[in-house]
Amino acid sequence: MFDAGEAIRKLVLHFARFSGVAPLARPFVGGVGAILMLHRVTAQPIDPDSANRHLVISPHFLDAVLERMKRDGYTFLDMDSLVERLVSGRVRGGRLAVVTADDGYRDNLLEALPVLERHQVPMTIYVAPALIDGTALLWWDLLETVVARNAVVTVPTADGPVCLDAATEAQKRAANRRLGEMISRRVAEADRDRFAIDLALAHGVDPDRSRRDLLMDWDEIARIAAHPLITIGAHTMHHYNLRRLDQPEALDEMVGSADVLEARLGTRPRHFAYPYGFAEAVGIREVDLAREAGFASAVTTRHGLLQPGHANHVHALPRISVNGRYQQIAHLRTMLSGVTTPLANSGKRLVTV
Repeated sequence: MFDAGEAIRKLVLHFARFSGVAPLARPFVGGVGAILMLHRVTAQPIDPDSANRHLVISPHFLDAVLERMKRDGYTFLDMDSLVERLVSGRVRGGRLAVVTADDGYRDNLLEALPVLERHQVPMTIYVAPALIDGTALLWWDLLETVVARNAVVTVPTADGPVCLDAATEAQKRAANRRLGEMISRRVAEADRDRFAIDLALAHGVDPDRSRRDLLMDWDEIARIAAHPLITIGAHTMHHYNLRRLDQPEALDEMVGSADVLEARLGTRPRHFAYPYGFAEAVGIREVDLAREAGFASAVTTRHGLLQPGHANHVHALPRISVNGRYQQIAHLRTMLSGVTTPLANSGKRLVTV
């Protein structure tokens, strides 16, 4: 599948690497470390045309990432230790790294954890309780399944049904983009799951199959939470876009997720990840709410490295996506040099919100 944006980003990564810019830039933009962001880690073959392929890496690639970063001098910490180091200022001259994973995919337990154990690297997994208990859906995977199984997808709207052609790969890409835009921008967060359920049922797809197949259940969450390398963080109750909620609802989503995780696991989560994490999903208000909710840290999906200045922004920490579209060590090392941070953030090195 050709993706123009992905191709351009890869060209930039290759240029920074082969031109020698990345290693030269590191002393100036390299920062003090990085928070890596994972989602799925599985050896199961993934359709190369999948709309969600960016969420999936292989255990082999994760193993190679950890091995290479260790050789490059990185020290892997848990989130508690990272925050303490940032706030105390004990970060200069170091290469610190934290591994995080969003959503609670089952392969985190079955396939990622053995790799972490081999390297003795800790990881924080951010969990949205409603995704685990089934009161919220894994809608991004569900919509892709609907498109994959149908040549035409009929979508009910306020102006009448809209028919999306999905017979060819190009049409499926366009249909996935259109559906993602609809559910993210035109459907209220509280109506999101009903929209996805109705669409799935109308097109012969089990609405809850993706969630059941891909995410851990509560027994598995408890099992991985008991592991000494694992920290469980909060990810809101329903994985809603917080900027689309009013302030009391957004705060309830944060606090409620911590309440449920504490009740289920016996320990209140200290760390938080904003769902989606980009500019349209988290801003200054959400950062203030994460602090009010009592979390010690909060991470976004903004692309960037850690800087000493993040001591004053521990509720707006950037991450580096370990991304299924860029499963090359050279690409990751280029990102870790810091050269891509200002390119992705209008020249900024200190990335917050």
